[in-house]
Amino acid sequence: MKKSTKLFIWLACIFVGIAVLLVIIIAAGGNEEREYDLSGGGQRIAVVNLTGTIVSSREIVSTLKTLAGSPNVRAILLRIDSPGGGVAASQEIYEEVKSIRDSGKPIVVSMGSIAASGGYYVSCGASRIVANPGTITGSIGVIAEFPNFTKLMEKIGLEMDVVKSGKYKDSGSPFRPPTEEDKRVFQSVVEDTYSQFLDVVSSARKVPVDKLKRIADGRVFTGVQALKLGLVDTLGSYEDAIIIAGQLGGIKGKPVVIEPRRQRTLADFFFGDFFSNLHLFEKDFVDQPVLQYKFLQ
Repeated sequence: MKKSTKLFIWLACIFVGIAVLLVIIIAAGGNEEREYDLSGGGQRIAVVNLTGTIVSSREIVSTLKTLAGSPNVRAILLRIDSPGGGVAASQEIYEEVKSIRDSGKPIVVSMGSIAASGGYYVSCGASRIVANPGTITGSIGVIAEFPNFTKLMEKIGLEMDVVKSGKYKDSGSPFRPPTEEDKRVFQSVVEDTYSQFLDVVSSARKVPVDKLKRIADGRVFTGVQALKLGLVDTLGSYEDAIIIAGQLGGIKGKPVVIEPRRQRTLADFFFGDFFSNLHLFEKDFVDQPVLQYKFLQ
């Protein structure tokens, strides 16, 4: 066998080995499971973080259910730093937050830098909403975006043949421009989900829908403005929200605050927080639902 052939085989084996190792590390880095220490007694406040674009509700709803059912947790603090996201996912998290509130266990929302659109929708289920003066919130509204590749396809000479069961089956396709009928259909869907948003905020904040519509046009507000409009209950920091949660939970003295502990993985050892940040990038830019309660940053 020639030396050049042997060298090529060795290089190929090394490349494959590195690729396999990276796949294993990336797969290990995808483990986002977080655990709480619920052992022992004590008057505890559990902190749950809702960060980045809301794509799925499964993990956070599961966490909230676990904490709600624990007798060692007297109150829950939901820290939100999110521009919102998918309509259905936001609604499911809101329903769980509201369910916990209605069960009698206090759940307080602490707004971080941003708690807008779907992030604000979720907040409406809480026992109390605490915003920082500089928090960006509001953005009450719905948006649906559809890319249009038709001009690009014309330039590269690409066409898409479509066989469909009805005239609306490929509505929203990036391979053709939307018709006026398409736009009317999607507009009706947007208006219906917008109405659902209005009903939730109106009920939670005790504001008539007609009055709410004057400010529910997608605009954002600072925490100070939101307080004046009745969209939040009080201004305060994360620490202030903990104190409020403790008071609502009937905790005397300084509460014990428990936060999720993320399991360390092989990817963490090699790359630190790179893959965790990559997961957030995926949520913010890749896994985007079509219909969104989201503030477009």
